[in-house]
Amino acid sequence: MQSDSCRLDLDLGDVQVMARVKLNGKDLGTLWKPPFRVNITDVAKIGDNELEIQVVNLWPNRLIGDEQLPEDSERNANGTLKAWPQWLLDGQPSPTGRLTFTSWRLWKKDDALLPSGLLGPVMLRRVPCIPMK
Repeated sequence: MQSDSCRLDLDLGDVQVMARVKLNGKDLGTLWKPPFRVNITDVAKIGDNELEIQVVNLWPNRLIGDEQLPEDSERNANGTLKAWPQWLLDGQPSPTGRLTFTSWRLWKKDDALLPSGLLGPVMLRRVPCIPMK
């Protein structure tokens, strides 16, 4: 979408915490701080476009999610590990389906999830070009 009179930006709005953007197969980079905007002028085309956005979830949210599953190791009352579980020593996945493992449990299953993901709103923004003399 070429134009001498403007630039076209993809504005992702609120992103928690970072997003990788691809448009029509071209990697436009990783956005990791506000404003979460990227210039798509030379990549966008009239008609159908293929947009891919990969967003990273926060680690505490993954840990809180795993706390919904059964325990997979022996723990002290304060959440510290009593001993390394055999499945971990054997290089195997958790038998309960947990995706994470920590030696200290900092979050509980009832803890509130932190805002995370592509929260938006996602918009296309036309940016006027100002001729310089």
